[in-house]
Amino acid sequence: MEVREIKDKKIWEDFLEKCKEKTFLQSFNWGEFNKMMGNKIWRLGFYEIPKSKPQIPNLIGVSLVVKVSAKRGTFLFVPHGPLIEFQIPNSKFQFLKSLLEELKKLAKKERCNFIRIAPILEKNEENEKIFKELGFRDAPIHIHPEITWELDISKPEEEILKGMRKTTRYLIRQALKNKEIEILKSERIEDLEEFNKIYQETAKRHRFVSFSFDYLKNEFLAFKDDKQILIILGKYKGEVVCGGVFVFWQKIGFYHHGASLQKHFKIPTSYLMIWEAIKEAKGRGCEKFNFWGIAPISSNIELKTSKFWKHPWAGLTLFKMGFGGEKKEYIKTKDLPISPRYWFCYLVEKIRKKKRGL
Repeated sequence: MEVREIKDKKIWEDFLEKCKEKTFLQSFNWGEFNKMMGNKIWRLGFYEIPKSKPQIPNLIGVSLVVKVSAKRGTFLFVPHGPLIEFQIPNSKFQFLKSLLEELKKLAKKERCNFIRIAPILEKNEENEKIFKELGFRDAPIHIHPEITWELDISKPEEEILKGMRKTTRYLIRQALKNKEIEILKSERIEDLEEFNKIYQETAKRHRFVSFSFDYLKNEFLAFKDDKQILIILGKYKGEVVCGGVFVFWQKIGFYHHGASLQKHFKIPTSYLMIWEAIKEAKGRGCEKFNFWGIAPISSNIELKTSKFWKHPWAGLTLFKMGFGGEKKEYIKTKDLPISPRYWFCYLVEKIRKKKRGL
């Protein structure tokens, strides 16, 4: 196997088209976003060299790698990756082993304390075993969702509505009748500023660490030229009361950032906003709608337990589930310590996680 850096956007995106399980966190534009944030990145391509035609290498896997420099430590990060053509027999372990060898060399060169991978692999014994054999351990926190909620939107609109929780469907229809509710779709930076106001207020209310406006702006600019990002704001009586930032990439719509005000919370503006986002995704040819992260759940019975309701994402999780769909759970984020400094980072992140109630 040969490793090469990929600079060509078309080669990168064309390969990702063939991958079934994926998110925009491995997209070419997410790499551009990270560069805008001042992070060093590598787009690694893994090529199989056929003995019969060595001059025509076969690209079998890719991995966006980001160097993260923080006060707690410096590390290499693979967000929701790597991605590989899994139909190749017995390729998963060998591919991940090759990736790890490359990451170790890179980590040494970049003076990193550890390697972190957020795999987009189904949570099962086989996948957990592979990472254990490669020397990885569970990370103390996750940076991107390990449990998401996804809806099949390839069906007609009426069928999608029928698959929703009865209350959700009722509130959407009530909102459609309410002439004081307005949904605004925008690609203007000024409307991102409007979203940011309610987003920061939402973060204070729910006590989570929000992204900075620079983060939101750079993400917006990274996807804007390809028409892959949209701001949707929900207004009631002319006032913005909810909003979302949605990414549309390779036939999947993503509800990446959301916010709402406590004011007028009984008015179902947010339900209509999400319904309009789903319809927008369908109109763009998307077949799936990804609601992003949800709280850990194993069954409907668990939704009634006090443990679930203590989770800071409990209300948001029920809101997302109301639109229909299914849970997708990936194996936990994995760390490979490189230096003793890793354990300081581990302790800091463990404390942060406890403080956030996660």
